[in-house]
Amino acid sequence: QVQLVESGGGLVQAGGSLGLSCAGSRITFSTYIMGWFRQAPGKEREFVAAITWSGESTYYADSVKGRFAIARDNAKNTMYLRMNSLKPEDTAVYYCAADRSISTAQAMAVIVPRLWGQGTQVTVSS
Repeated sequence: QVQLVESGGGLVQAGGSLGLSCAGSRITFSTYIMGWFRQAPGKEREFVAAITWSGESTYYADSVKGRFAIARDNAKNTMYLRMNSLKPEDTAVYYCAADRSISTAQAMAVIVPRLWGQGTQVTVSS
């Protein structure tokens, strides 16, 4: 069974940094475009960032552009999200996602990816 498992969430003060990881198992990792989504309490899940197969292209939501950085290491079947200058409004459950029916990182912002992790909580205190 294909699995995506997030780790690295936690509590951080506003202005701080946090890193998330997403490890894939039983998946040909390099054939998937990968992405991060988040869902805050009482809000719909929203796109955060995406990265193409070998990391050649990335795409970010405007709300995180310049503060977050997505990366991947296919040799380790792992994707990362480095979050800097965190704000209380970044508080959410963060999900990693994967899909191979699309051909651009930007496309992940407008589809419902096929594969999802279970989520990891990120809380930013003011």
